Amino acid sequence: MRLQKFLSQAGICSRRKGEKYISDGLVTINGIKVTHPGIQVDTDVDMVCFRGDPVELLLDSEKIYIALNKPAGVVTSCSHKGEKIVLDMIDIPHRIYPVGRLDKDSSGLLLLTNDGELHNRLSHPSHNHEKEYVVTTVNPISRGALGKMAAGIVLDGKKTRKATVTRLGPFKFNIVLKQGLNRQIRRMVQKTGNSVDTLKRVRMGNIRLDSLKEGEWRYLTRDEVTALYCPLISEHKGSMPRVHG
Repeated sequence: MRLQKFLSQAGICSRRKGEKYISDGLVTINGIKVTHPGIQVDTDVDMVCFRGDPVELLLDSEKIYIALNKPAGVVTSCSHKGEKIVLDMIDIPHRIYPVGRLDKDSSGLLLLTNDGELHNRLSHPSHNHEKEYVVTTVNPISRGALGKMAAGIVLDGKKTRKATVTRLGPFKFNIVLKQGLNRQIRRMVQKTGNSVDTLKRVRMGNIRLDSLKEGEWRYLTRDEVTALYCPLISEHKGSMPRVHG
């Protein structure tokens, strides 16, 4: 298998991050530094090391799946000098890494795992995993602004995918996305002439925040993990965006 896939399945990092680690010269095969992500690894023969430590593929029984209620002010990263990171909040002996983005100023549900395959499924928009957020704004949010976000707003020259938006109050709304661009909701709100006050993710796929308190975490159940691997694809994928309220 390719080296970046090997690192991912071993629970070191995502495939994308693995490519960077390889390019940065942090990985060796049989004692030789490699810098090309596409190189093949023979799992029965080759010895792979990351930062000098041997790397072994995980058995299925060693896969870890965690839901965390991330507080605002904590960085979603495996390493960030001078900042508190999400891994500081989870005291387990396994290497895990966060799935997707949840910026420092945002709070709510974050999934962490050492399952590289599931990480890729949840991160790629083609699998249609929904992410649900509750947002409050600095100024009152108009119905027209909600409609624009539901229909899609141009960011970086490309229109965002259609979303489901529900008003919860004059300054508050719920939005369900099927993609995860960098600081997407904050930038969408800015495009309407407003700005985000608070942003909280309450659901990823079938996993809900529910009663999990801020700063707390729990292991996912077997049924929850199975459902993440087999998301329900909407029969109305091409339907009109929805705005409620």
